[in-house]
Amino acid sequence: MTRIHRRTFLQQSAAVGVALGATRVHATNVNERLNMGFIGCGGRGNELLKQFAALDDVRIAALCDPDVQRLNETAAKHDGAAKSADLRKLLDDPNVDAVAIATCNHWHALAAIWACQAGKDVYVEKPLAHNHWEGQQVVRAARKHDRVVQIGTQQRSDPPQAKLKKFLHDDQALDPIRYVQVCRLGAREPIGRRSKPLKPPKSIDYNLWLGPALDKPIYRDKLHYDWHWDWNTGNGEMGNWGVHVLDDALNVALRDRVPFPTRVAAGGGRVAWDDAGETPNVGFAYYKTGDIPVLFALSNLPDKSKEKGLKIDGVGTGYVIHCEGGYYEGGRGGGAAFDKNGKLIHHFRGDAGAGHARNFVDAVYAHDRTKLNAEVEIGHQSTAWCNLADIAIRIGQPYAHDTATTTGQPPKAWSEVINRIEQHLAENAVKVPNGLTLSPILEFDPTTEQFTGADSDQANHFLRRKYRKPFEVPTIA
Repeated sequence: MTRIHRRTFLQQSAAVGVALGATRVHATNVNERLNMGFIGCGGRGNELLKQFAALDDVRIAALCDPDVQRLNETAAKHDGAAKSADLRKLLDDPNVDAVAIATCNHWHALAAIWACQAGKDVYVEKPLAHNHWEGQQVVRAARKHDRVVQIGTQQRSDPPQAKLKKFLHDDQALDPIRYVQVCRLGAREPIGRRSKPLKPPKSIDYNLWLGPALDKPIYRDKLHYDWHWDWNTGNGEMGNWGVHVLDDALNVALRDRVPFPTRVAAGGGRVAWDDAGETPNVGFAYYKTGDIPVLFALSNLPDKSKEKGLKIDGVGTGYVIHCEGGYYEGGRGGGAAFDKNGKLIHHFRGDAGAGHARNFVDAVYAHDRTKLNAEVEIGHQSTAWCNLADIAIRIGQPYAHDTATTTGQPPKAWSEVINRIEQHLAENAVKVPNGLTLSPILEFDPTTEQFTGADSDQANHFLRRKYRKPFEVPTIA
């Protein structure tokens, strides 16, 4: 295959698009396809492969996974793709123009930074980074190396987003927004607890799998996927599903005009399950943003209420925007607006962001990051809201109901969150406050991106982590 130099092709394609007045610039010749490499061949990696392989101007050029069994199984579906266990080999490949990263969370930032340094454009799964400092470095790397970097919060590419923001803000169809309730209420199972450390599968290069993470014994039953619930490699449900629903609400309700909260208070813990997981399976958070408070509720425990389907404020997984003249209930794939009496005003139908891969590829061809629906800086901000809540829970003191109900605004709505979570725990035979922590109200400076005031030293400690050599995340100047 004759391969056009990437920069030359992109410049020529953009010029042709402008000349024709095209709204989308992409290759039409098989020799002009965007050559993509995929780092991570697990469940999410294979989903991304399907999405990108369906685009006529993308070629699956390379695959990478430290688990050779996963790598070979995926490669069998993609003839001609180069294979490697080490992502550094893929990034050194001159035939790769852009990469999609679907690794464990602890690899997201370093893989993205190395890709930027190698001159590749990047699609990286959420959360953008394992900790807040890493997210800052990814943004700096993207800017320094002039890379197009998209985060995998695909709801940003849902068609109704622009119409919905106009409806709520420009038209003020429901009058001013009072507050936002966000929920992730979805049952999961315990991950087990072993008496002896887990031995990694023989098919895996464990050193490469660990990468930046510390080499610590693992006492869960499975290596793959359940890394989400280990602080060493994951961010719990906040970084798994929380980033989706929070990002959606921040985009629609706050229009990305509040990059970070100025205050955060959170509580929660890992309760009911005697397993090896560390991250909370129940939690709640209050964010001060200026004019519009944001409340968050999370649970992975089963619904044992008399009603079918655990909900808070009428939502299981999604969000409610409360306004003076009504409310909007949203989630993946759209939502609906109601007046203050609960009468349906308008239904917004979406596709859950089916065009997110297309959006990334178009921005790469144009070499224009402003075309991205979920550009890296937005991804850093949305990820931060989740990481800040996790930090608050991690530094929390033993839970007290009376203290908890006074930390959030508006008082009635916040009390309803606390009371429903406590009721949910009781339904699961969890005696409050056993296993729960509650943070103080933490002040966060959006300019320095540091906690300030009382308890700031303890909180700032979790903004960054220790790394294994030679997998340190670099400071990008």
